[in-house]
Amino acid sequence: MPLETVPMPDSLWAAVTPPGPELPQLVGTEQADVVIVGAGFTGLSTALHLREAGVDVAIVEAAEPGWGGSGRNNGQVIPTLTRPDPEDIVAKHGASGERFVALLRDSASTLFDVARRYQIQAEQEQAGWVQPVHSPGRIRIAERRVRQWSRVGAAVEFLSREEVTRMLGSDAWFGGFWNRTGGHVNPLALSRGLARAAVDRGARIFANSPVSRFERRNDRWIVTTPHGEIGGRALILATNAYTGEFAKTLAPEIAREVMPVRSWQMATEPLSDAARKIVIPGRQAMSDTHGELYFARYDARNRLVTGGAQIGSDADSLKASVAARLKRLWPAIGEVKFDYVWNGYVGMTTDFLPRIHRLGPDAYAWAGCNGRAVALSIAIGQELAKAARGVAEHELALPFTEPVPWVAHGLLRRLAPLMLMVYRRRDAAEIPDGPTGPPQPEHMVAWASNLRNKWRSP
Repeated sequence: MPLETVPMPDSLWAAVTPPGPELPQLVGTEQADVVIVGAGFTGLSTALHLREAGVDVAIVEAAEPGWGGSGRNNGQVIPTLTRPDPEDIVAKHGASGERFVALLRDSASTLFDVARRYQIQAEQEQAGWVQPVHSPGRIRIAERRVRQWSRVGAAVEFLSREEVTRMLGSDAWFGGFWNRTGGHVNPLALSRGLARAAVDRGARIFANSPVSRFERRNDRWIVTTPHGEIGGRALILATNAYTGEFAKTLAPEIAREVMPVRSWQMATEPLSDAARKIVIPGRQAMSDTHGELYFARYDARNRLVTGGAQIGSDADSLKASVAARLKRLWPAIGEVKFDYVWNGYVGMTTDFLPRIHRLGPDAYAWAGCNGRAVALSIAIGQELAKAARGVAEHELALPFTEPVPWVAHGLLRRLAPLMLMVYRRRDAAEIPDGPTGPPQPEHMVAWASNLRNKWRSP
């Protein structure tokens, strides 16, 4: 299929979001001071902050802004990682980890501040994010997270079982915690709003222009597409889980260090006034401690936007299983019907930490959102803009590492859906006691970490 005809996914967000700016293809030869590959949250945030500093910047995008993971996700704005807490991050990365923790702590507020500053209408609601725990023993997860995030100044609060029941309208959970700075957005509207703000301030965005390779030539970074090339002093690779989707030659080491795992999203019909008084009446974003994650939030039209996982790709069976789950969690919800079901990739890593790399002189990349891309990407974009401008490394909240690609990446990617059975078995079991508290539910990539450690590429 020609890229000019690649459609947006048939999602709720695509159905309700006004079109973004009209954008040209990259044809012929162009030059910029900074060239960014990828017009998702990271690339757009980086470009916008570079333009505010007066830097000439161009983005080269394979489809259109928000076409990939940035426009397909659930839109929850979560200022934590999925599993590592502040002490884990600092133990791994030292001083740069401390700076990254501060960046992560403020990432939700950063996103909402950016939306306000540029008057982006993205259905944003900063009502907070709640993580309830689904078994009594897992209450230690909430206690640990509240303790560690409180120490670094995060706006977190422990919730008893009774408080979670009142906040979410269900007694299915055993307590939890919430972060008052979190919330939710229409992610495609945010992507298109960022694109328009960047273009209005002088950034160039080339759409329908998949990059096949980049190389260092005569002290410039040269980025090649089917119909042209563009050179720049600095380069930012911001393609995350979609790094290998359009061209296997783009950055194979980075493409193979994350596992692109399909995440299903779905939107109900608008809930009745009576149901909304019971089901998450405060309109917080919610995602719990199941490995087979339970999550939900409202959109601006009072649809409950949720999702699930399944073996295979039968949307009808997924609708049935998630509808039954919603009725089990909230019996008062009534009959559940879904108007939209769609999916996109989440880039997972073995330790649930993002990967941030130097690609060469004035060249940087990051991947591995682990389901936390919405807030984190906007904040990382600010830091990558600083890096491209030459800010010293000791001032950046970017813990750099070297790429470590998976061996047998393709095989493991095909086996990923089978891990759903493992999730369910682990979710049904209580966690063991331990002096440092239990781990949070693990994703399939952790299942294969021993294989990677044994057979990692040289």
